[in-house]
This record gives sequence, C-alpha cells and structure tokens, in this order.
Amino acid sequence: MMKPVMIGQLASETSTKVTTIRFYESIGLLRSAPRTASGRRTYDASDIERLHFIRNGRRLGFSVDEIRSLMGLAQNPDQDCGAASAIAAQHLKDVEERLAQLAVLRDELAMLSQSCTKARMADCRIMKAIGKGHLQADQ
Repeated sequence: MMKPVMIGQLASETSTKVTTIRFYESIGLLRSAPRTASGRRTYDASDIERLHFIRNGRRLGFSVDEIRSLMGLAQNPDQDCGAASAIAAQHLKDVEERLAQLAVLRDELAMLSQSCTKARMADCRIMKAIGKGHLQADQ
C-alpha cells in the first residue's frame, strides 16, 4: 500500500496546479481529502489515479460534466460501455463542429491579412472589417 502524499506531491506527480486540485475538490470531482492533525490534505493512490483520469479527460477536451458522467459510469465496471461511447461520440461531434467553425475563422483571417494595403491606419481594411464584423474587399 502506498504512503499518503501531500497536495504538493500530488500536484507534482500529476502535473496539476495545487489550485486546480483544490478546485476539483470543491466541485466534487475529487473527494475532499482527509487531513493530518496539522490540517494538511493527504491523498492516496486512488486519488492519483482519479486525478490522472480527470487531467486526461480535460486534455481530450471533455467538459467537467462529461468527466463527472464518465466517472459515474466507472462506478459500475460490469456494465457495457455504451453510455461512455455515447458521451465520446457526442464530444467528437462537438469537436468536429468547432473545427468547422475554426476553418471558417482561418479563411476569414487569411482574407483579412491579405487585404492589407499597408496604407495609413485611417484607411486600414483590417480595422474596418473588424469594426463592421465582415470583410469588405472592395473598399
């Protein structure tokens, strides 16, 4: 059995800021850590594993609510993983929608940056397009 670790060591082992660990505790993603007689939080191997799960989920872009749902599903390891698959599929759909939005943004920014005539700021097409919310190539 692993010796309990303090919050600083947990932060170091999981590449997580102490404030983030405290935040995850405050919203219930991590259990409230037991404290030593001097009031210092202590964590065990299950906390390290759980924090790795949270961090990996966040790295993949899952929301806090999605991670909470996935961790809830993990409480019943004998059930089929269809619900987890559904969460991942919806997340993939959301990512694909954001990618499409970013592609439009990239194209619009490319048009903006190429429209620069290096004129004086008062005549700048980029500034005018941002101010109006769209590119007007004929100005």
